[in-house]
Amino acid sequence: MIGAARRPFALVLGLSGLLISVVVTFVTGDVPTGGARDGLWLSAAFAVAIVLGEWLLLSAPGFRGSAPIAMASAFAFALTTEISPGRFVTYGAAFVVAVTAFAMTVGTATRVLAGRASNIVETTGRLVAIAVVTILYRVAHLGQSPGAPAPPDGLVPWQRAVVMLGITMLALVADTLFTSVLRVLSAAANLRRTFVEEVRSSFAMSMAVAVTGVLIALAAPAMGIAALPLFLMPLVLTLFAFRRYVSIRATYLQSIRTLSRLTDVAGYTPSGHSERVAALSVRVGRELGLSERELLDLEYAALLHDIGQVALVEPIPGGATVLAAPADQRRIEADSVAIVRETGVFEGVARILEHQTTPYRQVRELGEEIPLTSRIVKVVNAYEDLTAGARSARAREAAVERIYLGLGYEYDPRVVDALLTSIGPGADQD
Repeated sequence: MIGAARRPFALVLGLSGLLISVVVTFVTGDVPTGGARDGLWLSAAFAVAIVLGEWLLLSAPGFRGSAPIAMASAFAFALTTEISPGRFVTYGAAFVVAVTAFAMTVGTATRVLAGRASNIVETTGRLVAIAVVTILYRVAHLGQSPGAPAPPDGLVPWQRAVVMLGITMLALVADTLFTSVLRVLSAAANLRRTFVEEVRSSFAMSMAVAVTGVLIALAAPAMGIAALPLFLMPLVLTLFAFRRYVSIRATYLQSIRTLSRLTDVAGYTPSGHSERVAALSVRVGRELGLSERELLDLEYAALLHDIGQVALVEPIPGGATVLAAPADQRRIEADSVAIVRETGVFEGVARILEHQTTPYRQVRELGEEIPLTSRIVKVVNAYEDLTAGARSARAREAAVERIYLGLGYEYDPRVVDALLTSIGPGADQD
């Protein structure tokens, strides 16, 4: 599957970064030397914090996965050059990248062995960000040589803080750009739109991570290792608050799923129809490179796309709206939008549902703005209506053949191609 191609690429890139940094570290002797025992303890403390941060990964529908504790610790590790006032560390950029890559690998492997979700693309993106910070600060800014102590930069504290913050923000942009490019390469998505969505979904957390990393680095000479847990504590508390929020959102989604089953219970649609449409719509959306926030709205819209059928006096045979008259389709659409808007919190979902029956020709011929998510719901709903939940090869072929009759007129060809990829052999069903 094309959409999965970015994962092996990211894995190879991440492992290559780990191998190269380890080799360079030992070839150049870029390790703590002499009596730098404090440097070793400092490195070990940062490595442990990075491992724990990778274990405490933040991931939720509608949000870009992140490891704020690991990132803040790694940034601080890269930016910390003094063990105590006047005593500079002897390890350089290659050692920092090697230790960070090793710690991230251990943390990620631990999650995988424990059966917890882990995204290799996002993990590699974080490693790219750490490498950018390390090279820009230690090599470009300080001019540190391998195995030599980091020289002072001659800046007053506030100037040093500005330089550190600017470098960490550039690194976070590099991380976001890296993951956006991989998403665009794996699906025919727009790079600019993908990048903007990635920034929007991670901006607040990224700022907190950057500031925390800088604070730890600035406080380390005076406070030593104690600066690490002290300044990480707000992020730890934020992590628990975020997980509480995710739990509430999960309950919210369950409530929406329950509401979507109303048409099943009332006999308007086949059992499980809305859930099948939602699951397949999300897979198609991922294939087309939608952001996590767009996928969440798409899932909600797909679950509620048929809720307007409860206003019908007589059910449509088999609940197949694709076989209903256009006027009946628009009436169901309008009722669905009205019901969703009554909640007062699903405006994005309502906008998707407003165009779920609009023919694609109105985009091609009239230039009408129809959200890609609406076109996805239209195609997937048609496929599910025509297969009636059957998963046999014959049912699939018959449904696809019917959809092809309306290709370019009723249905967006790009969405249909993504559907075929999502239901084809070897398709990712996650």
